[in-house]
Amino acid sequence: MKLEFLMQLVVNGLILGTLYGVVAMCFTLIYKASQIVNFAQGEFLLIGAWVCWWILTSFPVPFYAGFLLTLAFMMVFGILLQVLVLRPMIGEPVIAVIMVTIGLSIFFQAMMKWLFGVFVQPFPPIFESSAVSVMGLNVQPIYLLSVVISICIMVAFALFFKYSRLGLAMRATAFDQQVAQSLGISVKQMFALSWAISAMVSALAGVVVGIVNGVSAALSFFGIKVFPAVILGGLDSIIGAVVGGLIIGLLENLAEYVDGQWLHLGNLYQVVPFYVLVVILMVRPYGLFGTAKIERV
Repeated sequence: MKLEFLMQLVVNGLILGTLYGVVAMCFTLIYKASQIVNFAQGEFLLIGAWVCWWILTSFPVPFYAGFLLTLAFMMVFGILLQVLVLRPMIGEPVIAVIMVTIGLSIFFQAMMKWLFGVFVQPFPPIFESSAVSVMGLNVQPIYLLSVVISICIMVAFALFFKYSRLGLAMRATAFDQQVAQSLGISVKQMFALSWAISAMVSALAGVVVGIVNGVSAALSFFGIKVFPAVILGGLDSIIGAVVGGLIIGLLENLAEYVDGQWLHLGNLYQVVPFYVLVVILMVRPYGLFGTAKIERV
């Protein structure tokens, strides 16, 4: 039974790690494009989950239609947020822009509580069965669907940045904004696109977590839990974001196994990612795949 429980936690960790990896890519995408760490990333998950819940409970539409409408809304939301709030901050100190994202985080949390209340709201039933058997292990269907979609997003990211003109333009903007602008690339458009993609992809993770646990303000904490994965993989590395997400997802669930079997501390799985964050900052502050920047004074 202990081995079966361990295998269940490993599978759950890998599934959760793919979601962490997807959200971590959103952190990295914004950072690479604009050198900004978005501390409102968790609120993107929360807003996406609430919007999808509202559509499904207010209109007689199937889940896939509500989900696609949510993604479209979040893309427009990301563009408007960048244009109206963050674009005027171009040229300001980075710390000022980061403080704006923290302020946005607080504002969005308060607004969601005002609009939808503070109690957990369950999603309408989406799948006929609550769990499916995978190699003898019980897995919720929404998690399987999220893994498939997450892998598709990761592949799409890789192809987008390697072959598409917009992807190459975003990479050029991330490398050097002045050089990109001299080549005719609109840096402002690249910033808006990065925020739009980040908001849309984060909404996917928010909907998945909301379907499993219900939607409430606590969902925004998911974004904070992803931050150690971003630092572990490297703040400017897309591949590192995926690897960091998988490692943190596995460590969380393995910590739950160790805690349940031997330590009995009760919340070890919640704090393990932040222990990893402290260690990685002490040993390798630029992460596993991040670019090492050395400044000589």
